Amino acid sequence: MTKATSGAKILVVDDDEGLLILMAETLRGEGYTVSTANSGAAALETLARETPDLMLLDLKLSDVGGPELLKRLRKDHLKVAFIVVTGQGDEKVAVEVMKEGALDYVMKDTALLDLLPAVVKRALTAIERDRALAEAERTRQRLQQEILEVSEREQHRIGQDLHDGLGQQLTAIEMMCASLKADIAERQPDLKQQVERIGGLLREAIAQTRSMARGLVPVKDAPEALWASLFDLAERTTAVGRLTCRVDAPDPVMVNDAVTAGHLYRIAQEAVNNALKHSDAKEIVIRLGRRRGALELSIADNGRGLADGENRGLGLQVMQHRAAMIGGELAVESKAGKGVTVRCVVKDGAREIRQANPAATR
Repeated sequence: MTKATSGAKILVVDDDEGLLILMAETLRGEGYTVSTANSGAAALETLARETPDLMLLDLKLSDVGGPELLKRLRKDHLKVAFIVVTGQGDEKVAVEVMKEGALDYVMKDTALLDLLPAVVKRALTAIERDRALAEAERTRQRLQQEILEVSEREQHRIGQDLHDGLGQQLTAIEMMCASLKADIAERQPDLKQQVERIGGLLREAIAQTRSMARGLVPVKDAPEALWASLFDLAERTTAVGRLTCRVDAPDPVMVNDAVTAGHLYRIAQEAVNNALKHSDAKEIVIRLGRRRGALELSIADNGRGLADGENRGLGLQVMQHRAAMIGGELAVESKAGKGVTVRCVVKDGAREIRQANPAATR
């Protein structure tokens, strides 16, 4: 048996004592746990102690109207699902309150007590469905985060293996080639050029290996690592030769949370790659700084911009997801022919707040 049919906690708020008792007894007969309040003040007192699964709210209380009571609840950050109980001639007010989030409304007439159990059951079923959907969304977000974290750890491992394993072996082989070239320089001069070519190829392979390792492990644990890594990203992007990429952040920007730094770097990397592939830009400018208690990263190009309705597909979705993982907000600003700016703003402590609130959404 679900909570929608048995055991749900219901608060009935009405200043008509007789009707209040009748509604409470009707609902108790359906198996619900029912508490009552005969005024707005009593309702606020009860809600401050405990939040019921559902509240039945009379629109016309003697001390405060239903709409005003709802305003006070919002002011006190008290969230409660509710059904409106209204008299004849109050239909317009009931519609307005429905816009404020009421799940349903029931009229104060001779059919009230007959209709009440069905209306309440329907509302509780909707609440239970919404809770299940919210829990499913939290689970989905948690799994997405776990997948992303596993991916990051695997990339980090591969990057370290490239740097500490393959990179070191290639360096040792290149040193052996240099030694071999010295040995054969006089005795076998015809082999000297071949060894030099092999050494050159090894140096190129070492440079590529180090570049790949830096790409896979772009941000170290130091607070200024993100700032430094963005300069490295700009340098490597410019080295491709298709455009100029620079960082406009003359002073070091400290980011103490390594996870936040890692996600911000990946956002910058994805935005830069998008600009390289799609923008026909001549320049990309990366900015990193703090403003009004928030860390702000932006990547702007001077390319063709996005046409109306155009987006960058999966890359944009990945950037948005990374921003959500650290409690940030991502925005893409563009006009055709005016370039694209990708901006991510993360308020100080946003990731800690998000982790403390598992219901937080993107």
